[in-house]
Amino acid sequence: MPTKTSERWIKDGNAVKSDLEAKGYKVDLEYGDDKIPQQVQQISNMLTKGAKVLIIASIDGTALSDQLDQAAKSGVKVIAYDRLINGNKNVDYYTTFDNYKVGVDQATSLLTGLGVVDADGKKTDKKGPFNIELFAGSPDDNNATFFFNGAMDTLKPYISDGTLVVKSGQTGFTQAATLRWDPATAQKRMQNLIASTYSGGAKVQGVLSPYDGLSIGIISALTSSGYATDALPVITGQDAEAASVKSIIAGQQYSTIYKDTRQLGKEAVKMADNILTGAKVEVNDTKSYNNKVKVVPTFLFQPTVVTKENYKKVLVDSGYYTEADLK
Repeated sequence: MPTKTSERWIKDGNAVKSDLEAKGYKVDLEYGDDKIPQQVQQISNMLTKGAKVLIIASIDGTALSDQLDQAAKSGVKVIAYDRLINGNKNVDYYTTFDNYKVGVDQATSLLTGLGVVDADGKKTDKKGPFNIELFAGSPDDNNATFFFNGAMDTLKPYISDGTLVVKSGQTGFTQAATLRWDPATAQKRMQNLIASTYSGGAKVQGVLSPYDGLSIGIISALTSSGYATDALPVITGQDAEAASVKSIIAGQQYSTIYKDTRQLGKEAVKMADNILTGAKVEVNDTKSYNNKVKVVPTFLFQPTVVTKENYKKVLVDSGYYTEADLK
């Protein structure tokens, strides 16, 4: 797993470990602390110790080629977990959510929050213009471009017709990217955008944020710049982290994308078990995820938009959180 700075990776790691152990497997769970050399060394050590299957959520999806080659020579199968590993043929399987759809859903919820489309996704008579700003994920995470492309394909018609205005002019992925998904980096960029683009009295009315941690940083920048907590822009997110769900309940962050990582973990466990028992590994997508060397057989799950209106039904009723978790 890549880091412990996001609660979702801790949950994922623990879930995969316990489910594999319940099947009788010995599991070595390591966190790379967002340091590429550390993760590289951890994987090398696992191979030296005789690992039979590797489940990897990579920090940098291009930095593991030597380890993947070593794994293939030893007959060790590799499952890419939620983040595609790029540039090497020795990635056997991938399990993730439909990351393009995540971006589409984030953009659609931004439009819904602004009132540009209704709950059914149909255009309303609201013409704007609405000032928005765009944030993207880490450039070394393959998922980040899927999120951004899905969002931009959805937003571009509204930018083109003037309903939405990216007042800073920063509409490219590289301009919007946030290295390592770092909340402090997002907070600083939002502060700079407010100072450089909104000092004349104009207000930000919507922010496309691809991850809850960034959303928290963006909200901090806005409130420290004079935005009232009950009059924040429409702000999106992802991962349904507890702090952001609380923020949604409080009427600050508008939405998040819920990805039931319990499903993802169970699928990775199932894949590993099938590999080790010689059973067929089930996939449902053999076209979408080209790692620049091959199309990696993938099992895809669908994301869900969470707002103040449906958080109880989606998150509490499903057992993902208790009511107490969100107090």
